[in-house]
Amino acid sequence: MNPKKLLYLALGFVSLALGAVGAVVPLLPAFPFLLLAAFCFAKSSQKVHNWFLSTKLYKNNLESYVKGQGMTKKTKVRIMITVTALMSVGFFMMHQVRIGQLILAEVWVFHILYFLFGVKTIHPDPREAASGQA
Repeated sequence: MNPKKLLYLALGFVSLALGAVGAVVPLLPAFPFLLLAAFCFAKSSQKVHNWFLSTKLYKNNLESYVKGQGMTKKTKVRIMITVTALMSVGFFMMHQVRIGQLILAEVWVFHILYFLFGVKTIHPDPREAASGQA
């Protein structure tokens, strides 16, 4: 395997690990790490990419978004709260860098608008929610 594919593979597994932790820990966002893992695995190995696409972690967090169907309201809210909390820390730490605060505020507003209006909200199947699969 060439060095570039090995780098993608390593980055994919690091992203997968961070995404798995983020699926459990509320302050760490799983979505961007899992999306990065999917990208890296696609660039590194078809076999590993196919394996990742078959995992429950992928199916529960990314599959509907990647297919263009959207995200559940719960997922969108979780992402918006997590990013808001993390950006707030950066915003307050830059109290003497007004331009940095302004840029961060603009990124935050774009983020909120994107998730409210750019990402379709899907409603989980009530049968899956009742059985704990959603």
